[in-house]
This record gives sequence, C-alpha cells and structure tokens, in this order.
Amino acid sequence: MGHKVIVFDISVIRGLWETRVRKHQERQKKEAERLEQSALEKIKEEWNFVQECRKKGIPQSVYCKNGFVDTNVRLLERIEKNSSLTKESLSKDRGKRKNKFIFELSGTEWKELPDSLQEQTHLKEWHIENTLIQTIPTYIQFFQAMRILDLPKNQITHLPAEIGYLKSLKELNVSFNHLKSIPPELGDCENLEKLDLSGNLELTELPFELSNLKQVTFVDVSANKLSSIPICVLRMSNLQWLDISSNHLNDLPQDIDRLEELQTFLLHKNKLTYLPQSLLNLTKLTLLVVSGEGLVEIPTAICESSTLKFVSLMDNPIGKTNYQDSEEMTGSEQDLQHFEKEFMKAYIEDLKERESVPSYTTKLSFNLQL
Repeated sequence: MGHKVIVFDISVIRGLWETRVRKHQERQKKEAERLEQSALEKIKEEWNFVQECRKKGIPQSVYCKNGFVDTNVRLLERIEKNSSLTKESLSKDRGKRKNKFIFELSGTEWKELPDSLQEQTHLKEWHIENTLIQTIPTYIQFFQAMRILDLPKNQITHLPAEIGYLKSLKELNVSFNHLKSIPPELGDCENLEKLDLSGNLELTELPFELSNLKQVTFVDVSANKLSSIPICVLRMSNLQWLDISSNHLNDLPQDIDRLEELQTFLLHKNKLTYLPQSLLNLTKLTLLVVSGEGLVEIPTAICESSTLKFVSLMDNPIGKTNYQDSEEMTGSEQDLQHFEKEFMKAYIEDLKERESVPSYTTKLSFNLQL
C-alpha cells in the first residue's frame, strides 16, 4: 500500500500563527494597561511620597486623611514652590494640636510620661507615638473626659486595669506595641467605638468581658497570634469593620453570621481551607478579602454575589514583597507588618474608588518591587 503524502499550505499555517501572536500581543497590551490603572503604581508612589515626607519632618496629619495618603495634594511640590504656604499650614496644624484638651508626645527621647501630665485631668485626647514608653500609669483613671487614646508604635507591654474607668472613651489605638494580653476591665468602656490592637504580634486571645462593647463598629486585631475569632468579637453586635488578617486562623465559626452589621471583613494571611456557608447570611457585607492559595472550598454564591466584592490574594503577594532599600526597611517583623497594612489600605482605597464597577472576584498574583 502506497504512502499518503499530506501537503500543508504554509501560508495558511503562517496566517494562523500570526493571528495567535497578534491576539497574544493584544492581551499583553491590555494587561499592561490594567496594571497601570491598578493600585500597584499608586501604592509605590504613595510609599515613596510618605518616606519623603518623613525625611522632611512633615507631620502625618498633613498628608493623611482618615488613615489614607491624600494623593490629590502634592505636598512636596507645594513646599518647594511656596514655602510660606507650607509654614502657614504646619503652623495651623501645630495650633490645633496645642488645643488645651489635646496632649501630644512623640520621639524616642521619651521613656516615660512627664509628671505634669497627671495634673491635666481635663484632657480629652492623648496622641503618643514612636516613643520608648513601656507603661501607662494607673492615674489614667482620673481622666474621666478622655475620648481618644491614640498610642501606636511605642514599647507598651501592658494596659492598666484602671483603663476601665474611662466611660467616655470612644477610640483606643495601641497598635504596634508589645502587648501580650488585654485587661478584662476594658470591657467597662461601654462607649468605645473603635479598637485597634494590630501589630502586637503576641496576642493569643481577648477577654470575654469585651463582649460588653456593644457600640464598637471597628476592630483591628491583625498581625497577632489568634487561632480563632474571639467570642467577644462575635458578640459585638454593631461591628462593621473586622480585620483579623495575619493571624493563625484555621477556620471560621459557623455562627459568624451573628455579625449582622459587618461590611468589611479582612481575613488574608491565615490558614483557612474553606469559607462557611453562613457568610452568605451577612447581607451587609460588601468587601471580603482572603488568601486564596489554601482555600479548597468557597461557596459559589460568594463569587457570584452582585453586592459583595470578593478579593482572593494568590500566593500571598504581600508576604513576598522585596525590599531593596535596607536603610529604610529595618527588617523587623513589626516594620514588615506595618508596611503590609499600608499596602492593603492603598489597595482597599483603590477598590472604593471603583464603587460603580459591578461586583467581581479579584485574584492578584504579583511581587511588589520597591
């Protein structure tokens, strides 16, 4: 039997191949355009901007609004072009901070609070950061008008039980300190609305007494060692924002739907393998962020929801960030966690700016180069 010889039309094959190449190039171009419009460039720009502001000694309150960098205001350009305008702006900021009801302290030269502070019981706000202070004195119980305790990035190792006397307290921020436990008496601060315990690295549980905080709408316990969502958090009936990322969670409780008011739920960088069906009962939830590489079971309705933005971070992109400037990044765990939080803030802000876009599932897989 003779051999069959198949003759190919080379021009047809070439045309087919060129079509595929052209489509591939078009996809690459669209991807490049998408990245240009994504949060990545914005994050890098904001980070460089913040570092430059810090070098020039510009207060954070000047270039941040509600915790986010104001990219619409080119502060450094204004300083270079109009120094007098900048001085006026900083002067106003200093004047505001010198309000007789506000106490502000910063700098590593401070290892303890000034003695004169205990006589100023009329104060309503404490803003203390970047100091070497390790303890908060028990006389804090006499500051009955206290509304805001803003104590981030110090060396605080414990909070006094007397903090429970602050019945007017609205906000407590003790993030990026060295707390290993929280006093049960904090549950007596019944008017507390915002609680930030992030970045302490060693917190393994929260006292049940915090269940009394029924007015709390914001809780951040990220970057600690929690193995489950604390029972007290599940009983915070008005909670709208919960960040429990970068912990040791293996699963979520089936009664997670008790948080009926929850709108934003950040779960990334945990050890979750599945998401419970009860999440679908959180009808007000609009943003859910998880680390997707370990998840093997996700309710289909979550991905198809018309009201929920479901963000699945693949390959823990933040955890694989490469830092090229060793002088700016000390390499300590707290510095890394702090940078990661700034990263996610910028990304979430980018999502909020696209509120008009229909709900979608986002999978990110990238390494940020700085």
